[in-house]
Amino acid sequence: MSKEFRPWKIDEAQLLPPSVQDYVAKDHLSRLIVSLVRESLDLSEIEGSYRSVLGQPPFDLGMMTALLLHGYASGVYSSRRIARAAVERADFMMIVAGDAPDFRTISLFRQRHLKALASLFVQVLRLAERAGLVKLGHVSLDGTKIKANASKHKAMSYERMKKREAELAAEVDRWLKAAEAADAEEDRLHGSKRGDEMPDWVADKQKRLAKIREAKAALEAEAKAAAAEETRRRAEAEAKRKAEGRKKNGKTPAPPSQDPDGKAQRNFTDPESRVLLTKDGYIQGYNAQAAVDGAAQVIVAHGLTASMSDQGQLVELVDGIRANLGHMPKEASADSGYLSEANLEALADRDIGAYLATGRAKHPAEAKRKATGPLTLAMRDKLKRAGWRSRYRLRKQIVEPVFGQIKQARGFRQFLLRGVEKVKAEWALICTAHNLSKLHRAA
Repeated sequence: MSKEFRPWKIDEAQLLPPSVQDYVAKDHLSRLIVSLVRESLDLSEIEGSYRSVLGQPPFDLGMMTALLLHGYASGVYSSRRIARAAVERADFMMIVAGDAPDFRTISLFRQRHLKALASLFVQVLRLAERAGLVKLGHVSLDGTKIKANASKHKAMSYERMKKREAELAAEVDRWLKAAEAADAEEDRLHGSKRGDEMPDWVADKQKRLAKIREAKAALEAEAKAAAAEETRRRAEAEAKRKAEGRKKNGKTPAPPSQDPDGKAQRNFTDPESRVLLTKDGYIQGYNAQAAVDGAAQVIVAHGLTASMSDQGQLVELVDGIRANLGHMPKEASADSGYLSEANLEALADRDIGAYLATGRAKHPAEAKRKATGPLTLAMRDKLKRAGWRSRYRLRKQIVEPVFGQIKQARGFRQFLLRGVEKVKAEWALICTAHNLSKLHRAA
């Protein structure tokens, strides 16, 4: 007897058409996002930007917002891939209800409302708090380096800029003179044309020269600003020393140079990104920051900088927690990249129990780094006394898995946008999508 199989009803028409929401399970992430957008999230900032009644009606703002949020939460980031998913994947088809927008529409919507979309982070975070996913008992801080939408090979050092500027200027000048000398011959050959048109490659070199001069001027401006800031800092330190009646130690340092370091680089594609060192080598990118609550690995504050150092981000992150949720965490842990006397003092002023590594080592209290400040010494003793029971041990299991979920599970390894402000907003969208996935797991 031959085996019987279930019939393949590919050609059979359905008697009653299904609802688009029947395409996906009731507990699917896309259903949660649609529900939150329709019932819980305030989109008035986006709606308020539409005034004119002329032209074709735009796509529903809630649908476009849900589509983008679901894309980021599902690891689909580019507008083209989102548009393709809206006609190929059931969860995306459910959101657009069979009326898929073009990839240009998705891209323009994201560009136009980037700031408003980034502000949804706080709304989603407060929903997570109401759901009991945020306790602010112990919060861990860390940063991760993510590639910018630029190649590190499209950068040039200040020293190389000066050399190349002179070379290009001489070459362009030589060809301009040659073109001027050949005017009569050009008139004879080209007739009605002016006869002084330059070859395209000469114009390109002029554009290249202009771009190099612009980048060179930006580096010089940054160097002058840094020198002015260093001069101000030294003046404040000297005034404080005199007020406290302390003696001056050592020689007077040389005034800070206003010239850029010859090795200082600037990228031509995304000038605000920087070359950063990672465990896998150098990348052209940004340093993305996150403060993660220990209860359910919800991101409670985020930040982003082009600097290699994490040290200047600690105060901004802990103050961001209060701005987002109205109160501070009881404890905070971070690796040695955040350690400084000023940061330890800032945490103490905010009544936050600090657990900051005093150096890079398997056991943070045993690091070889020389501790000088009194607060740093006290922190080293605090970690050493607690041993394996130290609250610092929570750091790795709270914050580092979050970056793994973002970069490995959802495949976000490079920003799509350029410029630090736009990249900050894109990082806010990534953090919002992460928190949405946590809400979905808890639902």
